[in-house]
Amino acid sequence: MGFCYILKKGKINFSKKFYGILLFFITALLFVQMINMPYYYSQDSLTLGISQIYNTSNIAHGGIISFVIDVPLYKLFGTIGCYIIFFFLFIMSTIMTWQISLYDIIIKVKPTIKIKKKINSNVPSENTKNTESESLVAYDSDKEHFINKVNNKLKIIDFMKSNDNHLEPAIADINSDIDSKESINKELEAQISKVSGEEILDYTYPPTEFLNSNNLSKLNKEDKKELISNASKLEETLSSFGVEAKVVQVTKGPSVTRFEIQPNAGVKVSKIVNLSDDIALSLAASGVRIEAPIPGKSVVGIEVPNRDLTPVFLREVVESQEFTTNSKNLSFCLGKDIAGNCVVSDLSKMPHLLIAGATGSGKSVCINTLIISLLYKYSPEDVKLLMIDPKVVELSVYNGIPHLLIPVVTDPKKAAAALNWAVNEMTRRYKLFADNNVRNIESYNELVNKGKLLDKLPWIVVIVDELADLMMVCPNDIEDYIGRLAQMARAAGMHLVIATQRPSVDVITGVIKANIPSRISFAVSSQIDSRTILDSSGAEKLLGKGDMLFYPVGESKPLRIQGAFISEEEVEKVVSFIKNQKSELEYSTEILEELDNKTESSSDEVDELMREAVKIVVDAGQASTSLLQRRLRIGYNRAARIIEQMEELRIISGKDGSKPRQILIDKESAATESYLHNN
Repeated sequence: MGFCYILKKGKINFSKKFYGILLFFITALLFVQMINMPYYYSQDSLTLGISQIYNTSNIAHGGIISFVIDVPLYKLFGTIGCYIIFFFLFIMSTIMTWQISLYDIIIKVKPTIKIKKKINSNVPSENTKNTESESLVAYDSDKEHFINKVNNKLKIIDFMKSNDNHLEPAIADINSDIDSKESINKELEAQISKVSGEEILDYTYPPTEFLNSNNLSKLNKEDKKELISNASKLEETLSSFGVEAKVVQVTKGPSVTRFEIQPNAGVKVSKIVNLSDDIALSLAASGVRIEAPIPGKSVVGIEVPNRDLTPVFLREVVESQEFTTNSKNLSFCLGKDIAGNCVVSDLSKMPHLLIAGATGSGKSVCINTLIISLLYKYSPEDVKLLMIDPKVVELSVYNGIPHLLIPVVTDPKKAAAALNWAVNEMTRRYKLFADNNVRNIESYNELVNKGKLLDKLPWIVVIVDELADLMMVCPNDIEDYIGRLAQMARAAGMHLVIATQRPSVDVITGVIKANIPSRISFAVSSQIDSRTILDSSGAEKLLGKGDMLFYPVGESKPLRIQGAFISEEEVEKVVSFIKNQKSELEYSTEILEELDNKTESSSDEVDELMREAVKIVVDAGQASTSLLQRRLRIGYNRAARIIEQMEELRIISGKDGSKPRQILIDKESAATESYLHNN
């Protein structure tokens, strides 16, 4: 006790547990002294016994104070009576320390003894675990009756408890996984070579020390008291509206707490769903999301936001067994669900992913999490990345890593050419599959591993950070390319990850939605946006800051996940470590040349009526779309396109409000067609 006093610097919480421990020590001293009472109290003299205790070298006694207390007890009750008193004092100290009653002990021990007699199973251990977890619940004197009633039926699950159980072995697992992959890469160096003659990289996987760790504490007693209080309020609220139901389980997650309620027979689920605003009012919550029913359970889930959000760091998921032992083709980390389980998905099974949400809801962090997960799991020979970033600043940090096919594309016009290259690469791969009588990339790479073929095909992940910007520049081409890739690129080992912050129907078109079945929705502003992304409501009630609804292909309902967080500093550390492994970086010159050719050819395309339109504009001394429509007898779209091309060729000036455009060339330049060389 003195040691604890020193450790806590005198700040000891004088609770029932403290007094229980103190009573246990005092009773133990009295018990030891009573055992040796005949030796020290032989002549019925109190002073003689005290002097004997003071002068003796034997340490088998309870001390002078214990002797003074034991003497009157010994005279009044005798030895056996004192032992009975000490026995009950020991029981009292145990009850105060563990904060359980004799009734609870008997209720829990009775079925355990019966089960042990019948079968030898693991059920008793689970019962004792439940007893230990329930014994930690702090009793409030005002709600003693309710807690005694709820204690037998309410199960409280803390998502932080499972984090420490497998953290250390998980670190060892990932290290062994890294070693095994390094040895595999060294063996493949002698067997596999690229057509371009490049040497295969001896890729070293980045250590997890570059990522921040989570040092938050577990669920404390005050939180458990609040959970039980909210469960009571929830039952009372439902009862006041005529809905008889009971809370059977409470699961505290990183961002929300889910109360699982079991309605009585005859209660309609729709009646509970319609009470979401009333439940939020009674619990003083910002918003309540109701999942009715929870898939696989006969209960209704009511998700209430936590007062304090607990962040989920990427390191927790990367070091988890779900990620380190995952042998899928394109595994990546997402975060943790409400129960605290790490969520790891496989991009090759999706086969494409759409990420949407409002500004600042966590889309860019989710993309960084996906990319860093791939860098931790796969070498450049296994996975190649093609990044398109119209926002310029989001993905430029990854320039220089060996996983990139080309530098990050930031020009929207080049983005269309990059997607066109992806379509051509998909077609080329299908021809390879047909020539070698295989159906997909997995079968093709198996032939490479057997030594029958030389060229190993890497998986290609095409990442588009902002689809809305691309759709504004060249919507038809982008939609066509994405549609073709989404329909056919799965077997070729090419997968799309598309993010957008404007989930409107002109950006997420029907063709894109039909061919990208797996979707992630972050917080959105309206129910209409939620239906555009997920085909169902619910995303409008998310909390932001990484709170997402993950709707993978094949699932009946979206899964709520708290996304893993990674900071810019962590990304820079990991990327710098990977960049330093090779001084010279070689991008695919074939793709770069194709991008340049496509953009040049697109800029060189001039309408066939341009020469006639220039003569009309110069002769008339003015330029307008309606003028070209009348004189050339063409439609509005073509006339407007000719006007735009004239502006690009510096034949006419740009728009200046309501003022007419100025003609920038004379009749001589129009006759010699020198304007075609101005650009």
